[in-house]
Amino acid sequence: MTGPRPKPWIDAIHAYVPGKSAGADGRPLVKLSANENPLGTSPAALLAREHAVVPSLYPDPDSTALRKALGALHGLDPARIVCGTGSGELLAIAAGAFAGPGDEVLYVRYGFSLYDIVARRCGATPVVAPDADYGTDVDALLALVTERTRVVFLANPNNPTGAFLPGGEVARLHAALPGDVLLVIDQAYAEYVAPEDDDGGLALATRAANVLVTRTFSKAYGLAGERVGWGTAAPAIIETMNRIRGPFPLSNSAQAATLAAVEHQEFVEHSRRHNAAERARFAAALGGLANHGIRALPSEANFILVLFEGALTGEAAYNGLAERGYIVRWLPGQGLPQALRITIGTAEQMDEIAAALRDMAQAQGRGGEVRPDKVSLGG
Repeated sequence: MTGPRPKPWIDAIHAYVPGKSAGADGRPLVKLSANENPLGTSPAALLAREHAVVPSLYPDPDSTALRKALGALHGLDPARIVCGTGSGELLAIAAGAFAGPGDEVLYVRYGFSLYDIVARRCGATPVVAPDADYGTDVDALLALVTERTRVVFLANPNNPTGAFLPGGEVARLHAALPGDVLLVIDQAYAEYVAPEDDDGGLALATRAANVLVTRTFSKAYGLAGERVGWGTAAPAIIETMNRIRGPFPLSNSAQAATLAAVEHQEFVEHSRRHNAAERARFAAALGGLANHGIRALPSEANFILVLFEGALTGEAAYNGLAERGYIVRWLPGQGLPQALRITIGTAEQMDEIAAALRDMAQAQGRGGEVRPDKVSLGG
């Protein structure tokens, strides 16, 4: 017997691979592979979630209170805000609404792996532009725009590299795109960027007819398990997305928790400051390993991409950290077998990882075995 066959472009999709939380032997490890918030969740959000409307009732399909709160926080018209099951759903809706078979979806090499999936899912052709030292090259993107281009994805800060495109470059990219091309600025990690370095995406979305900005509550807000994302764009774009999004995208508990989280920004600011301090300390510690071929790329997100270009390979470092109790993200599937994406955790965790990498690099430099002992950096 033969069953239904998927469309050929669906067969070409490689399923999204989330960050692991256990070793190859199933042993639970400290999870620094999914860019979750090491500080947990705002107490106000947890309390609101606990007292949410009973689950027997359908949630507000339009997330009215949450959109109003987001509008007040960011100076946006709530009518120009759409909510979804994580920002990933909104990225898929945007691609499916504005691209299809015969069209092209453009993004930079080493961009978010979901872009390839959402492009192929709607039958469009993914087009990958060259990077600039693991970051976005605006000229390389523009050089690949054709009459078939319908959507351009820009992750800013970028995942998995942490690279950040300044506001002037974002504006230059947008100004050079045809008006019928949708520029999607994926700001999943925007809350970790210093306010003075804002890329201007939200402001651009308020005045441009072809810009969609997406954000998430999964990172700085510490609500990854609730799966809440939101986006803002011109009314015509929001209307189109509302036509095809899920009818009840956010549960009662998700709406209650995120609403409380928006209204208590102290936790978000605390998360940003913690991340900035520990990211800087970790980068400085890795800077002392440059003579071993270990390089930490500049990052504006809550992770650092570490390159292993010497005797210690990315795979060996990944396995060595797992032996020491930590799971991070090794990225051979994204063309980065020489790299590990390491989420910024607590001060103790980052000290232990930096010390472990130093220990492994020195052992490899001596031609010895990579040992699983933990070494503390201190301070």
